[in-house]
Amino acid sequence: MTVEPGPLLASGRDGDIFEFGPGRVLRRTKHGRVIEGEARVIAYAREHGYPAPEIFEVRAGGTEIVMQRLDGPLLMDVMLRQPWRMGRYARQLADLHDRLHVIPAPDWLPAIGDGDRLVHLDLHPMNVIVTASGPVVIDWTNAARADALADVAMTIVLLTCPRMPGSRIVNVAATPMRAYLARAFSARYHGRALDEQLDFIGRMKALDGNMTAEEAAACERLAARARERFTHS
Repeated sequence: MTVEPGPLLASGRDGDIFEFGPGRVLRRTKHGRVIEGEARVIAYAREHGYPAPEIFEVRAGGTEIVMQRLDGPLLMDVMLRQPWRMGRYARQLADLHDRLHVIPAPDWLPAIGDGDRLVHLDLHPMNVIVTASGPVVIDWTNAARADALADVAMTIVLLTCPRMPGSRIVNVAATPMRAYLARAFSARYHGRALDEQLDFIGRMKALDGNMTAEEAAACERLAARARERFTHS
């Protein structure tokens, strides 16, 4: 017998989240997109000790995932309530990157450029839930095999380019707070290798069909600045 989901908890551009019994939720795509691969990479990361939600079941031809319900605020909401601790939370975000990038990527993941690390490619404060047992990373749609610094570069791009789609982080797009967050996060990473990835990721993101002309231009400017640094270093 097919178990039907409970009340709708959240809705996004690509899918909906429903209650699905004690401690569980069901994620359903809106347009029939198969997300079985996302469930597989979440389970893989979790098996390697990374803080990701537990996967219980894949249903409906791979268009639904039953997973662990995570209770707690988004890291971005915590940051906005405690801006005086922004540096601390930016370091926590960097810690999540570093913990992820010690994991070798499975060979069934798509490759983005060079590198053999498991990368998230959307690891920003709106995709981290702060639970009672610690931060947990969600939304693994873009996970891939790549250089670790490509993941870092993508987060810098998402924190820097204005009004990135699908994220409430846009609320602080034009404020010093967002600029400080980007600087505090990137303080751990520097040098030619990062600038090369910023150039690559910035240009790639500028071609994203979901971007507005203003967002694409901001990504291109970020890429150009990075390219100028490493070509003159």
